[in-house]
Amino acid sequence: MKNILFILLTFLSVLVYAQSGNEKLALAISNADDANTEKLKAYAWKRKSDISINGEVKLTIYTEFSFDAQGKLQAKITDADSDVKQKRGLRGRAQRSAAEDKADYASKALELSTAYTFMTKGQLLDFFGKATVSEKDGLVEATGENIYVKGDKLTIWVDKNTNLYTKKKFSSLLGKDAVDGEINYEKFSSGVNHGSTTVLNMPAQKMKIDAKNQDYSQKVK
Repeated sequence: MKNILFILLTFLSVLVYAQSGNEKLALAISNADDANTEKLKAYAWKRKSDISINGEVKLTIYTEFSFDAQGKLQAKITDADSDVKQKRGLRGRAQRSAAEDKADYASKALELSTAYTFMTKGQLLDFFGKATVSEKDGLVEATGENIYVKGDKLTIWVDKNTNLYTKKKFSSLLGKDAVDGEINYEKFSSGVNHGSTTVLNMPAQKMKIDAKNQDYSQKVK
C-alpha cells in the first residue's frame, strides 16, 4: 500500500511540475509575442495570395494589412487578377459566379489562417494548458487540439532564445471541409518577427493557396 501511495504521489508531483513548467513557458512566449506585436503595429504590409485549382494558378488576391488605433489587425482586399479567359453570355455569368464563389472560399480560408497566426494571450495560454511540449535543437515544439473548433490541431515551433515563433502548422475545418496550413516566420534586421509565407491546402475544392507577406513599411506617425 505504501508503495502504491508513493507511486501516486510521485506521479502527481511530476504532473504538477509539468503543468507549472508549461504555464511558465506559455507566459514567456505570450509576453514575447505581445512585445513583438506592439513593434509590428508600426508597420503596414501587403499579402499576395496565389490560388491554384488542380495545380494551376487561377486567381491572385492582393490584401493590405495594418493595425488600427485600437490595436486590431485590419485586412483590406485591394485587387484580384485571374488568368481564366472570360466567356460571353450565360456561360460568362456562370463562370463569374463560380469564380466569385472560389474567391470567397479562398478568402475565408485565409481569414482562418490569420486566426492561427495572431493568437490572443488568452488563446495562447489555453493552448499551452492542453499542449504536449518538447524541446530539440534550440526549438520548443508544442502540439495541442481543440483550439478554435472541435478536432482542430496546432503545432508551433518557438526559438528558445527569443521565445518567438519560427513556424506553425495546423489542421482545421472550413465549414465541413478539411483545411491544413503552414505558417513560416522571419525577422527584420531590427529583430521584429513577422509571418512571411502561408501555404494552405483545401482538398475538398482541390485548392491550394501560396501566400506571401511583402512590402513591409513603417507607418508615418
